[in-house]
This record gives sequence, C-alpha cells and structure tokens, in this order.
Amino acid sequence: MPEITGSDGNGVQIDLISGERMDALTSMEKIRMILDGVHEGNIVILEEGLSPEEESKLIEVTMSEINPDGFNGIEIETYPQSQTSNGGFLGRLMGKGSTKKLTVIGPANQIETLHKDETLISALVSRR
Repeated sequence: MPEITGSDGNGVQIDLISGERMDALTSMEKIRMILDGVHEGNIVILEEGLSPEEESKLIEVTMSEINPDGFNGIEIETYPQSQTSNGGFLGRLMGKGSTKKLTVIGPANQIETLHKDETLISALVSRR
C-alpha cells in the first residue's frame, strides 16, 4: 500500500482501498479492515464509501473499542460524487442512493478536518 514517509523514516501510512476490493468483502470484513488499519495509525481512504448501515455499524464497533489508554476513536469524512449517478430524484426518494463517495477515515488524535465542501476534503494529518 502507498506510504508517505518523512526523511527521518517516520511517517503516516495512507491505505487507498479500491471499490473492487471492498465489493469482495462482507460488511463486517470491511469494518474490521478499516479499524485494523486505523488502530495501526494509518489513514484509510475508500474509493467508494460504505452504505449508511455499514457506517452506523463502523461507528458502533468503534465506540465499543475506544480505550482511554490506547485507541481514541476515528475521524471520518465523506463527500458524494455527482448526484446524477444515483438514478435521479425517484431513486433518491426511494432510498436507492449511490454509495459511490470518497471516504477518509483516520485516528481521531491524528486527523483534523480543516475544510469540507461538495468537492473537497482538506485535512491536517499529524504524526503520533
């Protein structure tokens, strides 16, 4: 996986996970892969986001794993792609929205969202 490393050998690893890889996993496998990466201090970027149910489960599992002496939780930011790709108004009305959205997930103590709008997520990532 791609890694950004400083000149001193320390760095922040960024895992870029394709939609194809995520499609091959069950919901719990996706959540476990994301949380395992974040537990290691990695920033996880999903090419295609999670479903609303998967995001809820991710938050639920994260809350159960928070430990004051270790894991501080996650920071998650998502922005959707063009709304025209989800079947139009009727599709949105019937709850058939697309999950094609970029999602950035990282350790709560390392990632700070500086700006977010419909086309950009700007985040500051610090080393532990």
